[in-house]
Amino acid sequence: MKINTAIVAGPVLLACGYAWAAAPPLTTSKTVTIDAPATKVWHMVKDFDGLNTWHPAVATDEIVEGKNNAAGAVRVLTLKGGGTIKEKLLVFNTAGRSFKYAIVEGVLPVSGYTATLVVKPAGKNKSSVTWTGHFKRKNVGENPPDNENDKTAVDTISGVYQGGLDNLKKIAEAK
Repeated sequence: MKINTAIVAGPVLLACGYAWAAAPPLTTSKTVTIDAPATKVWHMVKDFDGLNTWHPAVATDEIVEGKNNAAGAVRVLTLKGGGTIKEKLLVFNTAGRSFKYAIVEGVLPVSGYTATLVVKPAGKNKSSVTWTGHFKRKNVGENPPDNENDKTAVDTISGVYQGGLDNLKKIAEAK
């Protein structure tokens, strides 16, 4: 019986491994320079439950588990165009003006997603905000359709980052 189980389970597990391996690790990073001090910009972005205050695609941002800005907190983002994204805060570093989080589930075409947002001084009354993500496409099959391939995953996340950073710059420089 054990041999039969191994004979059946082995190829299934191997196929799953090949499917996961077919989707290469992907990365995208966007940076914006803002004419505002890093302390001001960090104050605008630091709250894990505040993405809706500066990202134009997010209607609401609600902590559903844990405490805001504490590792382990889970938020649910409701998007203006429909759909939700559930994310977990992995690291929150006030002194380093950064945080790292992971997508637990959601509508974006990615899997294994983690991202870091960092705010740094960039000269007198200027700051630099960098948003970097590491992920795989959601469809890890060997030949995904065009709307589920690596390019779609990277373009989608790049667009999310650029849209958010562009709006953050606009809001920070207007205040």
